[in-house]
Amino acid sequence: MFGRWSGKGQTGGPRGGPFAGLGVPPSAGVLSCRVLDPVDEPVRQADFVVTDSAGRKVVGGETDPFGGVVATVPAGEYRLAVTAEGFTPFHGTAVVPEGGHAALGDVRLQVSPPPQLPDPGEWEIEPNHSQIGFTARHIGMARIHGRFNTFAGVVRIADRMEDSAMHVVIDAASIDTNVQMRDDHLRSSDFLDVGRYPTLEFYGDRFAHRGGSRWGVTGALTLHGVSRTVTLETHYLGLGNGLEGEIRAACRATTELHREDFTLTWQTMLARGIAAVGSSIAIDMDIQIVPRS
Repeated sequence: MFGRWSGKGQTGGPRGGPFAGLGVPPSAGVLSCRVLDPVDEPVRQADFVVTDSAGRKVVGGETDPFGGVVATVPAGEYRLAVTAEGFTPFHGTAVVPEGGHAALGDVRLQVSPPPQLPDPGEWEIEPNHSQIGFTARHIGMARIHGRFNTFAGVVRIADRMEDSAMHVVIDAASIDTNVQMRDDHLRSSDFLDVGRYPTLEFYGDRFAHRGGSRWGVTGALTLHGVSRTVTLETHYLGLGNGLEGEIRAACRATTELHREDFTLTWQTMLARGIAAVGSSIAIDMDIQIVPRS
């Protein structure tokens, strides 16, 4: 899908006018545009990527608070791609001359239709194509990545999506960080205490549409015998078909937990007062659901 820009491409010296302060090498030029929505409001923090004629990424980033894109690149022909949540992607081309300026003018993104929601009914998590992972800080700088290998869940899709609910059960002993000694410690009474608390459970019954394909799912997470309200920031990816033609829906969800909220307070302090284990735990889930048989 191609968007459109208004105004003609222009070439001119980047060393004058608004680009007077840019240090542009003699063999380079400037590519610029302004990204707007259909009512001419700037689209902030839209992602842009400039690629060369061979498809290699040259530069990328986000639009500024005024929707602006400015890129200094070697002279040549380029392809510009702009993407933003809730809009159809834009693709355009420009030729940047040596010491010149290729101005694409105003790029207007078109609103994209939201992805189709799952049909009402009972759906279940398909574990072979789903993952529940986490990331925690270690010794103040490194990050430890892990996951839970065993879990199950059911999602009840209501006629009105906001009235839907979900229930997920995770086997606490299935925690896996690829280090046996560390996993054994995490299963012990210092952390998850899986002998007393064999499961983690999330029951979410508040689905809130954030706009576009973004949803918030709020509910109670029970961990280590303690229940706290948690919101999953969810990006719904839409419907698709599996290898055998079965329909499925997919989403990504993230949240952040503070382990002290769940009485997971074990800690060792290293030299200079650095904590061995950080307080915050980032949760990152990739979930696919299929109709419940």
